[in-house]
Amino acid sequence: MNDRQTRAAVALPLIWAELAMASWETIVHRTFLMMTGSCTVEEYQRMTVEKLLALSHSTQILVSGRTGPAAIASALRPWHGPATANAKRLRGS
Repeated sequence: MNDRQTRAAVALPLIWAELAMASWETIVHRTFLMMTGSCTVEEYQRMTVEKLLALSHSTQILVSGRTGPAAIASALRPWHGPATANAKRLRGS
């Protein structure tokens, strides 16, 4: 395994864990906004657009033929970045 693959293999569990926690936090915040009727049209649009963009970027990476931990980590990054940013934004930090 080359150095890049080794780093990706080590980072992959961390990316998975951060993505899981940030997604959970974001889901909780957004569910609360929906339940209280305070979820804005912009927030609904953001939810849709960010999922479509992440899906598009991940699909491009996965169909490129790359394999291994580096490819998986790259395919998760379009989901990881927005999820962590949303969690931070919604918690007010």
